[in-house]
Amino acid sequence: MKNLSRLFFATLLLLSFSNANAQDENNPWAIGVGVNAVDLYPVGENAPLGDYFDEYFNFEDHYNFLPSLSSISVSRYLSDGFTLTAAGTINQISKVGDSSADDLSYYGLDGTIKYSFANLINSKTVEPYLGVGGGYTWIDEIGAGTVNGTVGLNYWFTENIGLSLQSSYKHAFEDYLAKHFQHTAGIAIKFGGKDTDKDGVYDKDDACPDVPGLAAFNGCPDADGDGIEDSKDDCPNEAGLAEFNGCPDTDGDGVADNKDACPTVAGLKALNGCPDADGDGVADKDDECPSEAGPAANKGCPWKDSDGDGVLDKDDKCPNEAGTVANNGCPEVKPTAEVMKTLNEYARTILFDTGKSTFKKESLQTLASMQAIFKEYPKADFYIDGHTDSVGSDKSNKLLSERRANAVRDWLIANGIDKDRLTARGFGEESPIDSNKTAAGRTNNRRVEVKLR
Repeated sequence: MKNLSRLFFATLLLLSFSNANAQDENNPWAIGVGVNAVDLYPVGENAPLGDYFDEYFNFEDHYNFLPSLSSISVSRYLSDGFTLTAAGTINQISKVGDSSADDLSYYGLDGTIKYSFANLINSKTVEPYLGVGGGYTWIDEIGAGTVNGTVGLNYWFTENIGLSLQSSYKHAFEDYLAKHFQHTAGIAIKFGGKDTDKDGVYDKDDACPDVPGLAAFNGCPDADGDGIEDSKDDCPNEAGLAEFNGCPDTDGDGVADNKDACPTVAGLKALNGCPDADGDGVADKDDECPSEAGPAANKGCPWKDSDGDGVLDKDDKCPNEAGTVANNGCPEVKPTAEVMKTLNEYARTILFDTGKSTFKKESLQTLASMQAIFKEYPKADFYIDGHTDSVGSDKSNKLLSERRANAVRDWLIANGIDKDRLTARGFGEESPIDSNKTAAGRTNNRRVEVKLR
């Protein structure tokens, strides 16, 4: 029986260590040193032993201590919360329950597989665990294999150093070795994590294991210290802004320096960060007239219109003589039928105060539009004809139409049209273009017309 128990324990340790060697986790190793207490009292039914857990916390009467370092352990992390621990303990048995003993020597070698609940409770500080394993215990010259059940708690002060408290029940295979409890308390030190680049981030968690970096970036560097890791930084050697993927914007114009054609002068995104003082869409650095708006085709300078006829010199066939757009900048002797139609569309919308020859305010823009057309044809002469509806006497209507025609003529002369080019005539009600029996018809008959002379 004795040989069988020893074979069982050796096989258990061999299998466990062979599995452990295949693992590679941060700080996979731990060493523990401390003290232990052995309680031979509450683990049986017969005197001087007691019931299980009977006076479990009777430290003074039932615990056996050795006043020195009496426990040492080595642990190896396996995976998924499992750890293998091999421990050696020594003690001195001076009491068994209420009975005294003759300072018997106590030695224990134990192997335990523990399961940590730290991940389940989401804690990196408090680590409760349960364990099961086996070992071999000697009291003086008597030794036997044991099956052990363990409950414990690690409290980590730092990532590597912690306090370990553990209580184990040891059930002996042989009747001549008492079943008992063993309690340990000590300091645990974790180590063995690989950190190739020495940046404090273990290779297992280091996305850049060969280059020193920051924990915030999983071990990857941020050379310019702008808070953006180099792999995501378009300007890794120059501190910049997150909105520009780590590149600076020196002039603060919203265009990153690496894309800014004028990085020290605030400008427009549409012009790659360069300014455009005259707002013509040509960057100042390319604008030959930076203070005067002009098209890009003319290097930012405005096209000239030497004769002021509205036709630019580049398109004007008579650049030094005012003309018309329709005639490519050259003057026309007489307006076309289309131009005359336009003139009369304007003229018929001229509004006068009721029974008077004074203009309503809204007609002034219409007169200005007519004046612009008259200026385009400086050699053409025109009749300004006034017409009325049939309301009132023939004589009074004729006089009113003459006054209104002259009012239009006088306004045009006052605004730059040669008086010799314009002749005013009044026809009263004699030339209706619509029925005078309806209000709409009478409105159409009250009009001004323009004709070539």
